[in-house]
Amino acid sequence: MPWSGAAGRPRKRGASYAEAGVNIEAGEQAVELMKSKVHKTFRPEVVGGIGGFAGLFALDTEKYKKPLLASSTDGVGTKLVIAQQMGIHDTVGVDLVAMVVDDLVVCGAEPLFLQDYVACGEVVPERIVEIVAGIADGCRYAGCSLVGGEVAEHPGMLRPDEYDISGTGIGVVEADQVLGAERVQLGDTLIALGSSGLHSNGYSLVRHVLLGAGRMKLDTVVEDLGSQRTLGEELLVPTKIYAQDCMELIQECDVHAFAHITGGGIPGNLVRSLPEDLDAIVDRSSWRPQPIFDLVATKGRIDSDEMERTFNQGVGMVAIVGPADVDRAISLLAAREVDAWVLGEIVEGNGHVQMLGSHTRG
Repeated sequence: MPWSGAAGRPRKRGASYAEAGVNIEAGEQAVELMKSKVHKTFRPEVVGGIGGFAGLFALDTEKYKKPLLASSTDGVGTKLVIAQQMGIHDTVGVDLVAMVVDDLVVCGAEPLFLQDYVACGEVVPERIVEIVAGIADGCRYAGCSLVGGEVAEHPGMLRPDEYDISGTGIGVVEADQVLGAERVQLGDTLIALGSSGLHSNGYSLVRHVLLGAGRMKLDTVVEDLGSQRTLGEELLVPTKIYAQDCMELIQECDVHAFAHITGGGIPGNLVRSLPEDLDAIVDRSSWRPQPIFDLVATKGRIDSDEMERTFNQGVGMVAIVGPADVDRAISLLAAREVDAWVLGEIVEGNGHVQMLGSHTRG
């Protein structure tokens, strides 16, 4: 705004949004930079492009007889602190998509589209593009479209290098094909789908025991982890997205329910997929959690019950299938390069999860 005069005396210009810490031009630049990555996620049902006030998606009404829309909202949590400390921003978007779409498929819904929300202390276009590129990658892995979102600059609330992200996804399922506890039967088999590591849960505890009390450094290569990744790189391994694997299982096998193993671990999430008259028996001896779980437990002196209540312990999703389709389900998952195994079974009970045995060693 140019200076202007009044009665021959100069007058200071008025305050601007930029002086308050909000850079509109940077936000517009970020949108332009991300457009090509977002467009790559578009399914044929997407109407128009990005930049409007709402994303449009044409539901195929010929495909569904009685469609139910499913919705899910989630974030990434304090794993973002690690990303910000490492200066690596292109993986947490995959985490975000995983947390949203893998909740949708639990009820049998096909993820259709997602919208994101990025709040930051300062809009740095290149950093925003990295974040959204990760979200776009996640959407492609999940088979859904990124139809829009919001970038909000919050100076004074967040430091210039801080940001938080969240997302909302929409899916669709036929009303008579909804999966859940009411379909689970006595004699069903639990199939574990292996996790890629910590996924996106328990990071407040992880940061406390490893980086706080444990005084470990993110740039340190930890031999106990069995790889040449630094601790920071290990902590930023993206959450596995199971959406298309689960949809394939639904198409090819007798799937009765899923349980997405997030905060609360196997006991806290599998119980949500059980009827009141049946229990789930989980055999710990059927698998060994990855070394990162041992490191966290050892450094923090965390007992096994607390570990199982907080972390996925190497199991990111559980499928509950009819016994006749167990071999077929595991073969299908193996063909899709998903580590899968028989985790346990459904027995008579009172709607509880029974964790039995001890993890294998080796």
